[in-house]
Amino acid sequence: MARPRTPLIALLSATALVAVAGCGAADMTQQSSPFANAQGAKTVTLSVQSWVGAQANVAVAQYLLEHELGYRVDTVQIDEVPAWDALSQGRVDAILEDWGHPDQEARYVEDKKTISSGGELGVTGHIGWFVPTYFAERHPDVTDWHNLNKYAEQFATAESGGKGQLLDGSPSYVTNDKALVHNLGLDYQVVFSGSEAAQITQIKQFAKEEKPFLSYWYKPQWLFEKVPMTEVKLPAYKEGCDADAKKVACAYPRTPLKKYLNARFAESGGKAARFLKKFSWDTEEQNKVAMMIADQKMSPQDAAEKWVHENEKTWRAWIPR
Repeated sequence: MARPRTPLIALLSATALVAVAGCGAADMTQQSSPFANAQGAKTVTLSVQSWVGAQANVAVAQYLLEHELGYRVDTVQIDEVPAWDALSQGRVDAILEDWGHPDQEARYVEDKKTISSGGELGVTGHIGWFVPTYFAERHPDVTDWHNLNKYAEQFATAESGGKGQLLDGSPSYVTNDKALVHNLGLDYQVVFSGSEAAQITQIKQFAKEEKPFLSYWYKPQWLFEKVPMTEVKLPAYKEGCDADAKKVACAYPRTPLKKYLNARFAESGGKAARFLKKFSWDTEEQNKVAMMIADQKMSPQDAAEKWVHENEKTWRAWIPR
């Protein structure tokens, strides 16, 4: 996610988007789809990020590209920053959910001009620190970061070395948490679960036992409907307060999530490129599909098909004439 999330790398088949919310995989960033940047062919290659919200985007886009526009769609799962390299080189045609990478944007969009903006996804992303609402209701002052040290002992785990645990996801996610803990003088240890899926499993287990926990988490995310969580207020975000990664001492920004296309594909990708530029939905719609995939255990293809059949008024406007 970035300001946040990003995990793994795995080449997926053109018709099978893996129904996971994050897991480990071999580094395959040098592999490319044989359909990426295919001149004149009705093929599209989409980069799919490992978190389930991004998988929901790709599943619906893939379904409509294939069933409404007659394209062959291939998907490649790549970490966030390597995905920009792959997009620039034409190894993938589009990224449908980017959480903000100003360095890559400056390099590839503004300087090299090998990547073009595909417009906003329609979803605003936000990362923060969250505690379970059942704990916040018993201890209302925990929602102010100034009081976190008061609860460090209650948040401690076997993995946090005697300090309070701040549960993060994958080490590959873009996160300021280690700097925040240090710069705010907090008696906490950042503990990485390894992936979104592992983090969800841990949060669900804590909630089942009604244990206290403090976790890096983000919106949109379907898990809030299963485990209500309340955000801890960090020092207010101000433009530029996160410019120096080592000195960050402020909250994460709210980020309108964006789409990016390979520049050549944006110009010559025909209806597929025009469709992806128009593709835009809100948090509620994304969460519907994400929950079908992650919570109801539907395949991404089945979840996309169900959503498409029930929401023609929304997606019909995306289809180029």
